[in-house]
Amino acid sequence: MRGCWRAAAAAAIGAGGGRAAGRGRSLMAKSKFEYVRDFEADDTCLPNCWIVVRLDGRNFHRFAEQHEFKKPNDDRALHLMTRCAQTVMQELEDIAIAYGQSDEYSFVFKRKSKWFKRRASKFMTHVVSQFASSYVFYWKDYFKDQQLLYPPGFDGRIVLYPSTQNLKDYLSWRQADCHINNLYNTVFWMLVQRSGLTPVQAQDRLQGTLAGDKNEILFSEFNINYNNEPLMYRKGTVLIWQKVNEVTTKKIKLPKETEEQEIEVTRTRTKVVPLHCDIIGDQFWEEYPEILAEDS
Repeated sequence: MRGCWRAAAAAAIGAGGGRAAGRGRSLMAKSKFEYVRDFEADDTCLPNCWIVVRLDGRNFHRFAEQHEFKKPNDDRALHLMTRCAQTVMQELEDIAIAYGQSDEYSFVFKRKSKWFKRRASKFMTHVVSQFASSYVFYWKDYFKDQQLLYPPGFDGRIVLYPSTQNLKDYLSWRQADCHINNLYNTVFWMLVQRSGLTPVQAQDRLQGTLAGDKNEILFSEFNINYNNEPLMYRKGTVLIWQKVNEVTTKKIKLPKETEEQEIEVTRTRTKVVPLHCDIIGDQFWEEYPEILAEDS
């Protein structure tokens, strides 16, 4: 109905000539109902601050159980999360870096970003909606034999960080959280899957243990050196922009030649690349200084 009304209004304005058209546009732009816009809250993010949008899976413990995720880590789920995050970055190019682990991802928008007039609601809704729709869209590419039983949910929040050190500390916090959670989950599920403990018994066994205790349990009881576990599990995933050379084959017809020939063409593209590395120390930031550059 709304589309029909707009079409009819446009036709009437067009048929009425310039003066009528002007009156029509004026009436449509300044109706008596426009005062309701005054109720909209100003949610403009402070200038010169890093804007971080962090999303988390909603009730993902239940979602993982019902979709039979492998414990303690499911490569399919982790790669799907990264694929969705890459899609978000490709759609919203003002994202300088992203970091993900388990069922969460943090997206860092450039400090001087002017996107969406720096409206917090726009940043958050664009990121969360793009990520959630991508999760459903790409599900079959990673869970080929597992049907998606119901649509997943994600919630988001926005935090502003006024200094670059604040931002680096935030990302360090998330990576430290990844390590703590993964070490616990690795020991927990070894006790359940290989020692036959119930989840409650495994939880009681680990209560009050330190990182060294957990490492000792893994090594002495299961012959697992935690430091040899995949970096993706221990460090999470960092997404950055990098220039990548892509080689493609192209058919061309050379002068004085009767048949087309295939040649290789190399093109440089800027793509979102996943890394599994430490971001708590200085080495990462020294290697990729452009990420936090003010004019990037």
